[in-house]
Amino acid sequence: MDRRSFILSSLTAAALAATTLAGCGGAPAASDATEPAAEAGTGAAETGTLIVGFDSAYPPYGYVGDDGEYTGFDLELAQEVAARNDWEVQLEPVDWDAKDTLLDSGAINCIWNGFTMEGREGDYTFSEPYMLNAQVVVVRADSDIKGLDDLAGKAVITQVDSAAYNVLAGEDAAQAELAASFGSLETIGDYNTAFMQLESGAVDAVACDLSIAAYQLAAKPDAYVQIDEPLSEEHYAVGFKKGDDATAQKVTETLRAMDEDGFVQELCEKYADQGISYENWCLE
Repeated sequence: MDRRSFILSSLTAAALAATTLAGCGGAPAASDATEPAAEAGTGAAETGTLIVGFDSAYPPYGYVGDDGEYTGFDLELAQEVAARNDWEVQLEPVDWDAKDTLLDSGAINCIWNGFTMEGREGDYTFSEPYMLNAQVVVVRADSDIKGLDDLAGKAVITQVDSAAYNVLAGEDAAQAELAASFGSLETIGDYNTAFMQLESGAVDAVACDLSIAAYQLAAKPDAYVQIDEPLSEEHYAVGFKKGDDATAQKVTETLRAMDEDGFVQELCEKYADQGISYENWCLE
């Protein structure tokens, strides 16, 4: 499947342009100097160790590979950033519900896992955004659901504490009204299981990140279709403990350098068959 065509069919050109103007390559997203400093010694810039919290069932960003090792687009980005800064790197799979507790305790010092920054700016210090994203709805290929209005009375599922859930549960007034028309809005621990429930007919639709939809559609193109109209457009960034500006800035600078020397584009091409597109990279 042509990734560029898939992305453009999912988001209109105007929406992509508006999103780019809203944040890609713009002013730093990291917290300003008036915010409280992070506790000494917790960030990778101070400790020399990048401890990456991620959901191990979130392909293509973080998951268990065929060899039993953790892999994924974001994990490879994190490993390269650490290598270029002479940091050690630890990959720590987390229960998504516990990520904030683990970050606050120092058990992890960043969240790097297709992590949407919109709506969370007050809770973390972020790197600059590096990928465009959207929240979309996927249904079975044989479904009579063709548009968002057709979701009335239907069972919709999404991941707990996900960007899709936040949009539907009240962050966006228009989409909260849409969610009120559902027969149910359910949450589950991981998207792999959500799509298993969709395929089995246990639910009617999955609300998820565009990249997750792309991954699932690439894996089973005859099983699912994506509704053209997105729920929202947004960005991925790396989340750090509030006040860890030094690490956020260093990660941003390193990601930008990785793009300039071609590493990012090569990595996107490696994961192209899993729904990653260099067209969506936005850190310049």
